[in-house]
Amino acid sequence: MQATVLTIGDELLIGQVRDTNAAWLGEQLTLAGAVVRRMATVGDDEKALQSELRRSLAESDLVVATGGLGPTRDDKTRRAAADLFAAELVLREDILDEIRARFARRGRAMPESNRSQAMVPEGFEALPNRAGTAPGLWREIRGGEAAGSLLALLPGVPHEMQRLFTEEVLPRVRRRGGLQVIAHRTLRTAGIGESGLQEAAGDVSGMLSETRRLAWLPGLGGVRLRITAFGERRDEAEERVAELEARLRERIGHYIYGTNDETLEEVVGQMLRERALTVAVAESCTGGYVAHTLTNVPGSSDWMAGGVVAYANRAKVDALGVSQEALRRHGAVSENVAAQMADGVRRRLGADLGLSTTGVAGPSGGTPEKPVGTVWIGYADAAGASARRLQLVQDRLLNKRLAAAALLDHVRKKLLDPRP
Repeated sequence: MQATVLTIGDELLIGQVRDTNAAWLGEQLTLAGAVVRRMATVGDDEKALQSELRRSLAESDLVVATGGLGPTRDDKTRRAAADLFAAELVLREDILDEIRARFARRGRAMPESNRSQAMVPEGFEALPNRAGTAPGLWREIRGGEAAGSLLALLPGVPHEMQRLFTEEVLPRVRRRGGLQVIAHRTLRTAGIGESGLQEAAGDVSGMLSETRRLAWLPGLGGVRLRITAFGERRDEAEERVAELEARLRERIGHYIYGTNDETLEEVVGQMLRERALTVAVAESCTGGYVAHTLTNVPGSSDWMAGGVVAYANRAKVDALGVSQEALRRHGAVSENVAAQMADGVRRRLGADLGLSTTGVAGPSGGTPEKPVGTVWIGYADAAGASARRLQLVQDRLLNKRLAAAALLDHVRKKLLDPRP
């Protein structure tokens, strides 16, 4: 079943409201087994809305539209749908009574403008809205170019839309049939960019087809690989996912740290817990962001000993034991100082592992030898301390996040293979 998601409202076009409805519907339709071919946003204009509905119904088996069913003058969806099908708007007294009763339960009289929400185009089924005043509208197209298509018009208020879709629309779609089984699996990677990862993975095009796809989704600090497979049965689709996943793990398994919604900090935390290790963090350029990220993980008190933000050189000396000589000879942004910071925080907080960051976050402060984006990340354990240089970007906040991601991936790899 091919589906189109249509969101309606000027507020979406001008960026005043973020369009979360489209993302939610895309996910839910995909999980149900529909193939979402297109998403579109249109403003509060009847002609534009009619044109978009006409096109979407001609191209899709199912169109789900949200927005424009409210009581104000800019809510044009109801009228646009009626005109598209040359249908009259009919006042439904039962719906009007329910709207009045809803206001009465809140101790208020119904504004006359809400009367419009009880108007239903002929040929449409009204879907009861238990979370709001505007009912949804449902129609199965019987004739014309769009014959056989399904149309759902839902309120734009997210919690109303979600409840109506789940309770009213989805059961009707399932009764219609035509849904296939879709299986997804996302492999999460770190420590390598998109082009490098593709080169490492090699040519996998021979494993891709209409029933199995691979999407490369670059993001901050890593790339997500989303495998999607289709089948008549659940086991068939999942087997197709597993085959491609196995091939990718053979080639780039070193970069894969988790699957689906797992985060890097969760994976590192679980590795520390399994090994009964604790960690302490000394931060300069990241200003506490690494500690913040780690302590976002529930249960991090099991393995997180603490952290020190040693921004000034005096703090590096007094709080971490970094030598004045190292700062004088190498500077705060250096391999030697990063290693001393990691070892110092490990010793002073009594942790098994010590981590550190020091760098030029920007946008100023760079030199030819240490340009903006130069960051050293340190790692220390009982066997010794070491540091690695990163060359990041010109954006201060982005450098904090990139440095934290690189440091956590460095810890992950050290825990997998502790050899120098």
